[in-house]
Amino acid sequence: MMFMRRRGDTAFGRAPSSLRYDLRMRLFVGIPLAVAVRGELSGLAARLKSKDDGLRWTAPESWHITLQFLGNTSPEQYECVAARLSELHPPFVPIALERLEFFARAGILIVAVTSTPQLLLLQQRVSAAAGLCGFTPEARPYQPHITLARDKGKERGQEPTELKVKIQRQPAFTSYLAEEFLLYESFLGPAGSRYEIRKRFPLQGRS
Repeated sequence: MMFMRRRGDTAFGRAPSSLRYDLRMRLFVGIPLAVAVRGELSGLAARLKSKDDGLRWTAPESWHITLQFLGNTSPEQYECVAARLSELHPPFVPIALERLEFFARAGILIVAVTSTPQLLLLQQRVSAAAGLCGFTPEARPYQPHITLARDKGKERGQEPTELKVKIQRQPAFTSYLAEEFLLYESFLGPAGSRYEIRKRFPLQGRS
């Protein structure tokens, strides 16, 4: 099948001479959040934010649980990974959010997600499918999470004092059953990354 970029991509200002580069996509695979969980996180972020916290907060529509980052992807790799992922038929995945954590060295505020057997199985199968298309699996152990904010790079290595106090009281989150996983395209910009869904892959009921 012929691969085509969607209309409007020329607005990013790339020259026609860079056609080969223009056709590449920056992709990752992830699980979307339930509406209830997104609402809970939106309320939490509103309480945690402060004017001088030094953080760039991610938009609610960008929240997800990454299964594998693929990175720059050629049209051929896109066709391959989309086909391989469509062959996967894992069961629904129970999703439980655990706790807020701030990693000063990386400069990120996250919500950790429970590594259930179903989630680990899905991540392993996604990684194996992507490997058949030339993608290199992550070397570090899989640690599912949702990224809420990143520091702006001015004081990395030190947890914001006000934020540290606020996250001492851990919130409770609604658990849910994920019924699909998605192939996303990432667009980098001055205000952070923007994500668009390229393909949806349904899960196949309870195990």
